Amino acid sequence: MSLAVDRIELGPLQTNCYVVRCERGAAEAVVVDPGGDITQLRLELARMGAKVVAILLTHGHWDHVLGVVDLVEASGAPVYLGEAELPELESGAAESMGFPPLDSFVPDHLLAGGEKLELAGLEIEVVAVPGHRPGHMAFSIDGCLFSGDVLFRASVGRADLPGGDWPTLMGTLEMLTLRFPPETVVYSGHGPETTLGTELRTNPFLAEVRAK
Repeated sequence: MSLAVDRIELGPLQTNCYVVRCERGAAEAVVVDPGGDITQLRLELARMGAKVVAILLTHGHWDHVLGVVDLVEASGAPVYLGEAELPELESGAAESMGFPPLDSFVPDHLLAGGEKLELAGLEIEVVAVPGHRPGHMAFSIDGCLFSGDVLFRASVGRADLPGGDWPTLMGTLEMLTLRFPPETVVYSGHGPETTLGTELRTNPFLAEVRAK
């Protein structure tokens, strides 16, 4: 299997939305974090000839879920979200930042971490990665990690928002560097991809992880 990953930046914060297929030309896809108007996403899916069979959400922050309702209406795909993120969906965070309120939705599958999913020909391991949000999940697929807002190139997720915790985030990052090989490709919630090894060597926020 040669994983096909297409990144589309959506929404006011240019959140990374990923279309993941088992290979180029595959007819089924999973979508990770549809965080804005899905018009461009739908055009890309049509160009690929791909049907969305699942929507995976790393966490419940508004900029990662803005397009969920529209994508569900367009595709009928089930939604997967960490159970501890349910309160965030009702938090009104979008309105507090001057954006329209979120259309409400109820996830079809609640995650706790440790689940193994088989979707669109993909074997997906769900990894609990708290620190940025209590119910934050990452998705490990074929040597790649869709990390949401836990780890970025040269940065890490914020821990000063509701539900964030810096020591927990550092513990999560240490766990990831021990659990997955350094060549693991990290597809973050914002910005370009990187690898775990690169971040462990160079990311200034991982200094305390390197020191252990």
